[in-house]
Amino acid sequence: MAIDPQIQAYFRRMVERYAGQPVPTNAVERRQRFAEVAAQSQAPDPEGMTVSDFSIPVAGASLPGKLFRPAGSDIPKLIVYFHGGGWVVGSPATHHTVTALLAADTGCAVASIDYRLAPEHPYPTPCDDAAAAVEWLAKSRAQLGVAPDFLAVAGDSAGGHLAAVAARVVNDAAGRHIVNAQLLIYPVAAPVLSTESYRAFAEGPGLTRDEMAWFWTQYIGEPSLALGADHDDPRVYLMASPPSYLPPSTVVVVAANDVLRDDGLAYADFLVRHDAAVITIEASGMTHGFARLQPEAPRAREWMRRAAQAFVGVFDDV
Repeated sequence: MAIDPQIQAYFRRMVERYAGQPVPTNAVERRQRFAEVAAQSQAPDPEGMTVSDFSIPVAGASLPGKLFRPAGSDIPKLIVYFHGGGWVVGSPATHHTVTALLAADTGCAVASIDYRLAPEHPYPTPCDDAAAAVEWLAKSRAQLGVAPDFLAVAGDSAGGHLAAVAARVVNDAAGRHIVNAQLLIYPVAAPVLSTESYRAFAEGPGLTRDEMAWFWTQYIGEPSLALGADHDDPRVYLMASPPSYLPPSTVVVVAANDVLRDDGLAYADFLVRHDAAVITIEASGMTHGFARLQPEAPRAREWMRRAAQAFVGVFDDV
């Protein structure tokens, strides 16, 4: 499927900019490069947006976060957002524009979480951080001035994986729907790198099969990464076991030209088979990472607007 011309132009610019520079080989170098690349696609916050800092205490640490509150909403609903980056790179700073635009497009407050990263903090720490963040924010809704009877999660790529994990863990622990809805943007669903989309888009652009294998290895350890094998832990393999309290409504967004396309489609199908209401959006012309590229490509911006509209549309059903 053809890639959007503005997206193609963006990747050409990145190739030219970093031509001749060494490819980062470790987590620290990759974080630095990713932060530098992401900063080039930042845009000013939407008019009237306020951004404040907060901190979430967890066992042995404190997780920083940023709360985006759009103009014109006195008591907005709350979305908890987890950034992408293969559990290894990324931060609320690299995804600042993504979360600011999501807040503006949905009219919701968005809490962006700076969870701990692998390989220094491998599985299950990011999962534990995500669940702890959702639990803390659920209890802090009155203090934060957001709607007390609704909570959603969202995330892109590995952040979408963490959002789905956190929703399941928190709801199962409570025995009820603490998390009411989830927006999963080209989510990772399983350490299975042999799907049709992995074969079709193994060399990218946006994300390659080898890069995703490296991220999984940093996260769960190379001995555990059996390509094509099933796993019995739903915090790793999202479809490992039947859920008890899935969020009632989900929007799954996949990019048509992405190694993770089939991950998202498989998870959407899993949710449907377990009686959850699901809207699946396949963004034609898009590649992995297009949510960050909204300032670069009008079609990327339009797809994310559609996703936000679809997400808001399910709120009345939960």
